[in-house]
Order: sequence, then structure tokens, then C-alpha cells
Amino acid sequence: MTQKTQTFRSHGKLLLTAEYAVLDGAKALAIPTKYGQSLAVTTHNNSVIDWTSYNECNEIWFSDQFEILKTSKGLQVQSTSKSEVSQRLIQIFSAIQGLNPNFFNSDVGYSITTHQDFNRAWGLGTSSTLINNMAHWAKVDAYKLLALTFGGSGYDIACAQHDTALTFQIEKETAPKVTPVAFDPNFKDQLYFVYLNAKQNSRDGIASYRKLGLLTEAKKQAINSITADLEQCTSRVEFDRLIHSHEQHISELIAQQPIQQRLFSDFKGAIKSLGAWGGDFILVSSKDDPSAYFKTLGYQTIIPYSAMVL
Repeated sequence: MTQKTQTFRSHGKLLLTAEYAVLDGAKALAIPTKYGQSLAVTTHNNSVIDWTSYNECNEIWFSDQFEILKTSKGLQVQSTSKSEVSQRLIQIFSAIQGLNPNFFNSDVGYSITTHQDFNRAWGLGTSSTLINNMAHWAKVDAYKLLALTFGGSGYDIACAQHDTALTFQIEKETAPKVTPVAFDPNFKDQLYFVYLNAKQNSRDGIASYRKLGLLTEAKKQAINSITADLEQCTSRVEFDRLIHSHEQHISELIAQQPIQQRLFSDFKGAIKSLGAWGGDFILVSSKDDPSAYFKTLGYQTIIPYSAMVL
């Protein structure tokens, strides 16, 4: 067999509006990031999958070997490792087999390497970029593969696949509605992303939101209106007002205090949580560079908008 290598790359993601509520049909504004993850696949004759994952420092953070076996239930991918990552990959392989039963062949194996150029703790889409890359490789629907594995709204898959900001909305019994938008604030040099030194588990946040069940149609429409206004916003003062309003709406949905009130009440500007509240990045709007303020408090990762957003 002639070895053949295929390479895939997907963008990271940030959710600017409709966190939590996007799961129930609210319209979200999301942006793909310059940071992302690649996946390279080389075929070979052995019926094994050699997997190696590299971090942003080009260091191996995970490796394993999986066997492609013929069983009474058809081809299955297995590993002797009980690590969480290995078991998650087996789940993904199994889901791919379900979506494309003819994909794996017991006479063909693969050497697979992944490279991400961002810290996995940042919450920019380690999982979604992997799912999108693997879906492209296996020629299956990335949204369906996500649903069978990690779950979630799918906005992160939309970001992985697009080169521009977009609105994302789940519609009943149809594919998500994804609309590219020209979101490019003329005050973007006054916007920053600050990492909160904590990785947030989105599944835990979603479970809490589901348990409360406080989203009403009126609240959903209010969030949709903010998304539409933010998309068109040309004034940082108006932008700040909108994100403060959005924070209050989500605060009421999840019974949590907005991050600015909780941690940064003396900050001269506006701060908005992104994605599941309590970790990952926040969006900061500030007339002046806020780096000194946040570094004094122990937050060392401050990324200007233009350095983060694709």
C-alpha cells in the first residue's frame, strides 16, 4: 500500500452571546479564533491506529495505540489503556463506525497526530476542533458526531468550520441555522480576552442550567435582541451597555452573580463571561489597556481582540 497523508485543521471558538440559552433556541453570536487544532492521518498496512497528540509547545501530552478488530458486532477499535482520553477516542471511533459503517477496514491502519496551538485549559475548543477534524476525515456529519460524543449546542462546530463571525441558532428538527456575519467592531482595539486561570466544565454548567429551567420565551427574545444589537454595534459605550444587560439576563437564568460584580467590581470598563460561567476567558471592554489591572490580580493571560479573533 502506498502511504497517503491527509491533513485537516479546525478553528477554535468563543461564544459572545446566548450562553446556556443557545441550547434552547436562542440566537448566539460566536467567533472563530486564530488558535486551532490540526489532525494529520497517514495510512499504513497494519490494523492499528497509532495516535500521538502534541500541545502548543510541541510536546507529547497523549499517545496510545488502538487495534482495529473484527468482532461478531463488526469492526471495533479497542485499546488496553483505561485512560479517560483513550476511552473518549474509542467512543469517537465507535460513533464514526455507526455513522459510516464502511469507514474502517481491518486491512488498513493509521498513524494519527494532532497539534494544537493553544493551551488546552483555555477552553477554546480542544474537543470541538478534534470532532470537526475527525468528521472531515471520516466523511461524516460533524454535528451528528458531536451529538454522539461530547454533546452541546454545536456552535463550536460552526466556528470550527467558518472563517468569520457567525450567528448560530438551533431550530427544531432541522440542522442548526448558521449565518456568517460581518462582526468587526470599529473599537476592537479596546477589547481584550482575559483567561481566568480556571478550566470550566461546560457539562456541569449546562446541567445546573437545565435543573433550574428558568428560560422563558420573553427572556429568549431579550437575548436575541441583544445578539442582533451587538452584531450591529458601532459604539463602545453602547457595546458596554449591551453586555451588562446580557450578563444580567444570564445571571437570572443560572442564579449566579455576574463576574464583574463578583471579582472585578472596581474595574473601569465592562466585563462579560464567555461560555459556561466561572472559568475560561472573559471579554473585557476598556478605554485603556487593562493588562496592568488584571496582572496585579494574578491574571497573566491577556490577549487583544485582534490577536485572538480570526
